[in-house]
This record gives sequence, structure tokens and C-alpha cells, in this order.
Amino acid sequence: TEKLQIKARLLEVEETIRNLEKKYQRAKNSVQLLAVSKTKPIEDILAAAECGQAHFGENYVQEGIDKIKKLSSHNLHWHYIGPLQKNKTRLVAEHFSWVHTIERSIIAERLNAQRPESYPPIQACIQVNIDNEESKSGVLLDEIHELANNIVRLKNIKLRGLMAIPQVSSDTTQQREAFAKLRKQYESLKQTGFELDTLSMGMSGDLEAAIAEGATIVRVGTAIFGKRN
Repeated sequence: TEKLQIKARLLEVEETIRNLEKKYQRAKNSVQLLAVSKTKPIEDILAAAECGQAHFGENYVQEGIDKIKKLSSHNLHWHYIGPLQKNKTRLVAEHFSWVHTIERSIIAERLNAQRPESYPPIQACIQVNIDNEESKSGVLLDEIHELANNIVRLKNIKLRGLMAIPQVSSDTTQQREAFAKLRKQYESLKQTGFELDTLSMGMSGDLEAAIAEGATIVRVGTAIFGKRN
């Protein structure tokens, strides 16, 4: 059944991550798996949750919130990993525990103002346009420090690190170069005094390169849930 397939694939991805940690001398369990469940039904998420998977990533605000509400009795952590428009910040601030895609101060300010007071701060990553692609979301390299400075002043947001979606490439060297660029930015922020612990990078197709270059969260959908319809 589909449920058993999801469980088998999830365990396989987990095992791959642990093996890559060893291969690249990373500390055991230093890479967290974020299961990307966008467009996938509740049953698929439950199948993964039964295996102990607790962190799920959604790209569409409304679809994500529907799932968060339906699964509220399960102890799951929801990460918003899609592009975030101004008119959707309130919904994200009220329902998600993480946002990986902050690329403008105005978005951070709105999330901060709209985060319910009784909630813990929303955990955040700055999305970086690592290849300076015209069509891509994310802040450019020379704007990261300024945005980080603006975010750390906000009390309802906790800046955890950086996130990127590099250009698709099947060349491992190329993949690693892009991730290394993000890691250098992350290290430079830490040297400047920012307290960061998160590099959200790597997906099904470039998992190894990301872990080799220091990813702490990998965002995997297809390898767990199969192709999207």
C-alpha cells in the first residue's frame, strides 16, 4: 500500500542522511529531515508521522493551514517554505512555527506584528538568491547583513539561519559550490555576532552536496512521498 511505501521511503531517506553524516564527518543527527508535504493528502503525512517524522514543510499557505488544523492533535512542527506575499503574513504568523523564506524586511516586520503574543517567536531563515537569478526569490548576497540586522531587532521572530534553492544542476561540484557560497555567508554572519544554527539547503536531487557543505535541515518531498500529481 501507499502507506507502507511512504514508511519504507522515509526510512531510506533517514538512512541516507545518517550515512552521509558519517561520510562527511558530520556529527550524528546534526542534519534534520524536513518532509515536504505540499500537495500531499493528510493520510500521507500521518503515515510519515507514524514513523516518527515530526517536521513538515508546506509551500502554499491555505493548504498548509488546512492540514495544520486537521492534524492539530498530533505533535507536529510546521515549516512554511514557499514564497511569502504581504497579504499572507498574518496566516503564516498565526499557524506555522517556522518560516524559511524571509527575503524582505517588510515581511519580517509584518510576521513580528501579527504573531500572537501567547505564541513562542516564529523561527526564521533568510532566503538567499545564491545564484543571483533574475527569476528567483531571495535576498542578494550583499543585502543579507542588513536584513539580518533588521530581523534580530524583532521580538517575535528568532533568526535561526539561511535558506537557499540553488539552480538545478546534476553536477555535484556545481551543487557544492552553490551550497558553499551559502555556508560562507552563514559563517560570516556568525563571525559578526549573529547567533545562528540553521542552514536550510538541499532537496531530493542534491542531498549529498548539501550535507557535505554543512546543511542542518534538508527539505525532501519526492524521495519520501513520490512524484507530485
